[in-house]
Amino acid sequence: MDFTPDAGTITMFSTTWCGYCKRLKKQLEASGIGYTEINIEDVPGTAELVESLNGGNQTVPTLLFPDGSAATNPSLKDVKTKLGV
Repeated sequence: MDFTPDAGTITMFSTTWCGYCKRLKKQLEASGIGYTEINIEDVPGTAELVESLNGGNQTVPTLLFPDGSAATNPSLKDVKTKLGV
């Protein structure tokens, strides 16, 4: 399954209990940055995908960008820079 987001948006892999995920979601919403959230505990194969992006760790939030690159627990500033906003 391809989780690469559309231009100007991101895909966020998260869990319901992740405080860093909740904080980043609030920041993204306040900044008007669109995202698709994928709960790695609910969507088969996504925990393994996150592990592959993070050296074997299920670290969230892990973000995918339209260019196919990924970032783990980035700041809002980093997300904006990557998206060019």
